[in-house]
Amino acid sequence: MALEEVWLEKYRPDTLDEVLGQDHVIDRLQGYVDAGQLPHLLFAGPAGVGKTTCAIALAKQLFGDDWENNFQELNASDERGINTVRTKIKDFARTAPLGEADFKVIFLDEADNLTSDAQAALRRTMEQYAQTCRFILSCNYSSRIIDPIQSRCTIFRFRPIPEEGIRSMVERVAKREGLSIDEEAMEAVEYIADGDMRGAVNTVQMAASVSTDIDSDVIYEAATAARPEEVEDMVGLALEAEYLDARDKLDTLLVDQGLSGEDVVKQVHKTLVDAPVDDELKVRLIDRLGDTEYRLVMGANERVQLEAMLAHFGIADDEA
Repeated sequence: MALEEVWLEKYRPDTLDEVLGQDHVIDRLQGYVDAGQLPHLLFAGPAGVGKTTCAIALAKQLFGDDWENNFQELNASDERGINTVRTKIKDFARTAPLGEADFKVIFLDEADNLTSDAQAALRRTMEQYAQTCRFILSCNYSSRIIDPIQSRCTIFRFRPIPEEGIRSMVERVAKREGLSIDEEAMEAVEYIADGDMRGAVNTVQMAASVSTDIDSDVIYEAATAARPEEVEDMVGLALEAEYLDARDKLDTLLVDQGLSGEDVVKQVHKTLVDAPVDDELKVRLIDRLGDTEYRLVMGANERVQLEAMLAHFGIADDEA
């Protein structure tokens, strides 16, 4: 199967009404399109939920065939310093829009990665060129955007895509690409995506490179993820103080399946949230899990930290 085209771009919606799972956002954005006007916007929410897609669809509907000339996308993770604001952003913002457009649009993705100085400079640029340019800022954490910028923007909060939205997109892709995805595989995609449409589409494309008949084994292998029941078994053994058996399960995840320590932590978290244990114990377990993740992020040895986490799970019920 030819996979030379990235499906995420191939199936990216061209209009707002094609965006799935963000109806509360789409209705308000469509109002701006109908009015032909746009304030500065701030899109906040987790990765893969449609922030970039909505910005591009908004530009296409506002500007028509001239949208690429009146729309610029920048990623603040790549260019996070004040010089980017003073050069690329200001140079684009100060020029007049092309065609019949009244303004241009700058979409600044991952804006929460801008330094404080860069955000202060951006705030001044937003004020200075408000007549010719509108800004759409995208971030995972709106708390990292300085208040003077937030006060100048209309804020939209994007939610994780619900499972029915993930399923609808995967079914659409499968039909267009001639794929057969069984129900267990579909549930696996929903579990792995966890509200991330980008992750869902990318997982299906990776699986399609192996076979056009996609089952759950292909999905988990493509996503380098463990089956939920495997993680549940490991956590269950740890809670029963069967440390050596739990460690063997951990070995399977880390060595045989190639998961990283942070991958394991994320899946353990999903397991604990739904675990049939009392709330007090669940609080202690998740608190310990948070400590483990922090240590991994700070560079601690993942094997030592994960084994310590499992050992702690075995005694957590006695620590009340």
